[in-house]
Amino acid sequence: MTAATDSTSALPTTPAGEEPPPLSFNVPEGFFALPLADTPEERVERAQTFVRALYSRGDDTIWEPAAPYYAAIAELMAGTGVSYAAMGLFSTAEDEGDGDENGEVARHSLSDGAVQCAFTVAAIPTDQAAADADVVAQGILATLSRDSYNDARWLDLPCGPAVSCVTLRELKLRPEATASGEAADLLTGQIQVHVPFSTGPFTAIFTLYTASTDYWAEFCDMVAAILQTVSFTEPVADVTPEES
Repeated sequence: MTAATDSTSALPTTPAGEEPPPLSFNVPEGFFALPLADTPEERVERAQTFVRALYSRGDDTIWEPAAPYYAAIAELMAGTGVSYAAMGLFSTAEDEGDGDENGEVARHSLSDGAVQCAFTVAAIPTDQAAADADVVAQGILATLSRDSYNDARWLDLPCGPAVSCVTLRELKLRPEATASGEAADLLTGQIQVHVPFSTGPFTAIFTLYTASTDYWAEFCDMVAAILQTVSFTEPVADVTPEES
């Protein structure tokens, strides 16, 4: 699975009664952020941009009918606490060598094979003081560990304590939902990580869901890399020094 250059994602204002403190993180290239916004007009505008990035080889015959669909998905997410949502599409083509003569890593067309995932981040209110992040994480771990189907584990991240929870589920697909016309089993996986804010009474919940479980190890590595970038401070913008 090929995933390249990082881009920074910061959570916008949530519809909660109290706005959460700053939260930022990096996601790899290949994530396409859904058009979440506060107003229908903003969602429509962002949906137009989203479909052109997602279907970059398409045209108006694809973009125009697709945009309202994704704007409607964004509207359904309004008020749920989800502040960032993205579709991840990654090539399964193998890289050969370390790059070209300029050190650039080769990019591959998704037509050569692709895997996908859904990724969301929510900031939900939790009753804790800044010094109680450990206590909140311990409570989350105890709660999630009660379910024998959960693989719940403690994490020590650069930003503070966290709890991961991995679940695998096998779905039964009806014949009309499969390409072969026969009933089939579909294995799906979810990685969810709860990260209590160290700066306010909120907990960030990072969730990755995929049916491309043949690449489960790569998705686990991807989530681990994203978590290493989580910060509860305002992202610092790049400043270009003025010429004297």
